[in-house]
Amino acid sequence: MGLHRFHPTPSGRMGTLWTLSTIRNAALLEFGSMGHMLSGQKLLKTAGAGTGCKLYSTHINESDIALGGTERFSQSLRDIIARDQPRVVFILPSAIPAMIGLDIPALCRELQPEYPRVRLLPCQAGAFNVELHRGVEETLLLLATTLPQPVPRTPEPTFNIIGSCSDLFQFNADAREIVRILAGALGITPLCIMTSDTSVEDLEGMGGAHINLVVRREGVPAARHLQLQFGTPWVEGRPYGMKGTQAWLAEVARILGKSINQNFITAQNADAQPIMELAPRFFAHQQKAGRLSLGGHADVVAGIFAYGCGELGMAGGLCWCDCSSMASATVPFWPETQWSQAVTDRHQGLLMASGEVLAWAKRNSAMQLANPGQAWQLYPYAPPFIGFRGAMNLAAMWMNEVIRTR
Repeated sequence: MGLHRFHPTPSGRMGTLWTLSTIRNAALLEFGSMGHMLSGQKLLKTAGAGTGCKLYSTHINESDIALGGTERFSQSLRDIIARDQPRVVFILPSAIPAMIGLDIPALCRELQPEYPRVRLLPCQAGAFNVELHRGVEETLLLLATTLPQPVPRTPEPTFNIIGSCSDLFQFNADAREIVRILAGALGITPLCIMTSDTSVEDLEGMGGAHINLVVRREGVPAARHLQLQFGTPWVEGRPYGMKGTQAWLAEVARILGKSINQNFITAQNADAQPIMELAPRFFAHQQKAGRLSLGGHADVVAGIFAYGCGELGMAGGLCWCDCSSMASATVPFWPETQWSQAVTDRHQGLLMASGEVLAWAKRNSAMQLANPGQAWQLYPYAPPFIGFRGAMNLAAMWMNEVIRTR
C-alpha cells in the first residue's frame, strides 16, 4: 500500500462487512484479530449503520497463526450461538486465514452438523485485493444465491430494494423515500430492503416480490440471479429530481402493469412548486457560484448531476467517482492526488463530495454526498437526496449554499 494522506479506498472485505452489518437475526464472526473488527464497528456507527447484525472477532493470537489453530474459532462460534441464537452466522475472512492456508468453507462444513438450526455461511466475497464496491457486489450476490427460499408470489404487489447498503451516504433516508413514493404512487409495499433495513427472514422471502428495484450497479448480478430463480423482473436506477422520479415510477408501473395514482403525483408537484419555479431562474442568474461539482459513488454522482444540470439548468463543474472500475467518460475516477489538487486549486462553485473532501477543501460539511465523513450520522430521519423530497431538499440546499458563499 502506498502512502495516503486521506483514507485509502476501502477493500472488498469492508464492502462485505458494511453489506452484512445491518441484517437482523444474524451474527458475523471474523476469523481475525480484534483490531480489525473494532475499527470496522466504529466506522459503521459513524455512518449510522446501527447494530442489526451482531459483530464478533475470534481475536486470534500469535500461537494460532503459527500453528494454524482453530480452537478459538470453534469456541467463539459456540458462544455466539448460545448467547444470541442467530438464524445465520456469517464467517468473514481476514488476511490471516489466507496467510496460514486455512480453508474456512471446509471448516464450516465440518462444524455445521453441530448447529442444525443455525446456518453457517462463509463469505468468500470481497478481499483485500479488490475494492469496496466489488465486495458489495459479491456479497449481495452471495445473499441472493443462498438465503431466498422457494415461496409463492405475494397476493398483492410487493417489491425488494437491492443495493441499499450502509456504505452509501444517506442510505436510510433514500430507501425510506423509495418506500414512500411507491406506496403513494402505486400502492405497493416492500418485502426486503437489501440490506440496510432487513432481516434473515426478509431475505428468505425475497422470491415472493413482484419486482426488484436495483439502486446501485453492484446489485445487478443479484437481481439477475433472482430473475432466473423466481422470474422476478427488475429495474435499475436511482430516481433523482422531479422528472427523473416520475420517469422511474412510469417504468416500474409499466413492468407491474399498474396505473400511477395521479392524485399522489399532483400533490408532490404542488409541494415542490415553490422551489421548482424559483430554482431554475435563480441558477440562471448565477455564474461561477452556481456551478455544480460532485464526487462520490458513480451512480449517485451521475444521477444528481443529471438533475441539477438537466432539470434545474445549473452549470456543470467537476465530476469524479471513487471507484476505478466504475469510471466513464462523463464520471472519471480520480485518486486523492487528483481530486485534492482540483478542489483546492481551480474549483469554484458548489461542491458535494465526501466529508473528508469537504474538510480538505474548507467547504460546508452540510454538502456531504459520500463517506467517509467527520460527523456522526446519528439522525435516522434526515431528508433524502432521491425522489420528490430529495429533489426539493437538493434544490433548497444548493440555493442556500450559493447565498451563504456570496
